[in-house]
Amino acid sequence: MAVKKSTARVAKQAGKTASRKAPAIQKKYTKTEILNEIATNTELSKKEVSAVLDELAVLIERHIKKRAVGEFTIPGLMKIKTRVIPAKPARKNVPNPFKPGEVRDIPRKPATTRVRVTPLKKLKEFAQ
Repeated sequence: MAVKKSTARVAKQAGKTASRKAPAIQKKYTKTEILNEIATNTELSKKEVSAVLDELAVLIERHIKKRAVGEFTIPGLMKIKTRVIPAKPARKNVPNPFKPGEVRDIPRKPATTRVRVTPLKKLKEFAQ
């Protein structure tokens, strides 16, 4: 029985390393190529894979839209955060750094929301 467990462990590890040893892709995939690749590797239909990706986009939107949590994590891969940059008031008679002695007016800037995507550990390891 102990032999079977160790054999099963070795088989699992071999499966993991086999996927890691896959050759690097030399050209950027289009959306269709990505859908085809996922569909063939998971034995799902292209329509089902497309539906999953569309639902993922909707889920991310619901997390980062106005008055929502403002953060979404794809475990192990990336974290998507929003940050509100406050409005900046207009300023008059500011010295121009490029032309000494001259002053200029700076218009106001409205508040904006920035989206930041941070890679997590597993994604960083893929690049090495």
